Amino acid sequence: MRLHLLVPPIFFAISLLFSMLGMGGAQLYVPVLFWLGLDFKTEAIPLGLLLNLVSSTSAATTYVREGLVERALALPFGLAMVLTAPLGAWLNFSLPTEPVILCFALFTAAAAILMLSGWRPKRRAALSRGQRRALWLAAGAVLGTIVGLIGRGGGSFIVPLFVLAGVEPRIAAATSTVIVSASALAAFLSHLAFAARPDRLLWGETILAVLAGSQVGSRLMAERLRPRALKVVFGLVLLGVAALLIVKDLLHLI
Repeated sequence: MRLHLLVPPIFFAISLLFSMLGMGGAQLYVPVLFWLGLDFKTEAIPLGLLLNLVSSTSAATTYVREGLVERALALPFGLAMVLTAPLGAWLNFSLPTEPVILCFALFTAAAAILMLSGWRPKRRAALSRGQRRALWLAAGAVLGTIVGLIGRGGGSFIVPLFVLAGVEPRIAAATSTVIVSASALAAFLSHLAFAARPDRLLWGETILAVLAGSQVGSRLMAERLRPRALKVVFGLVLLGVAALLIVKDLLHLI
């Protein structure tokens, strides 16, 4: 009962804030579920991917309607992630839990550092259309494998990569939600066959909370809200989450 009372409001807040950044929120969904007692690989990751899918898809509908999604970016990047996400899921099933948690924590820490640094290139890369397409396919393949392995959407890396290549930040964040939706769906379906029996009430409650939060957050971002302070706060939160996961994982291995 305590789980059902705590999770919906927490996940509503996470979804609201991360949808404004072009991210699904799995970097917090999964560890929160894990710390609340769900098994990391068979329960937390599948539900985290499902919630990531709901949040990013809900936000993407708003961004598509507002004309903020660049389809020429979304198609090759998303396709590469969809094709490689099952490979990452296979790696997840093949590895013990501890290495998967460590990979999740390191990926989260890297995303947090990138978010906190606020780094932007002084000169944006002048890439040809073919070079960009090759970059999107290669980066999408790598991130798709990671999504399947650790149950993350990859938005925290997709957005900076687009900005580095010269994409306007709001377009990058909006387009990221479409890509994350596709990759999260592929990874979720890959994990679903191996997931523990879902708690249907918990899944239903969290889906509704994430759906509501993502709609509110995406509408705020579409109205030109600049969430710079939000990035700092969540960067620090993600660093703390990564540190806790790493410490607990290493202590478990000792």
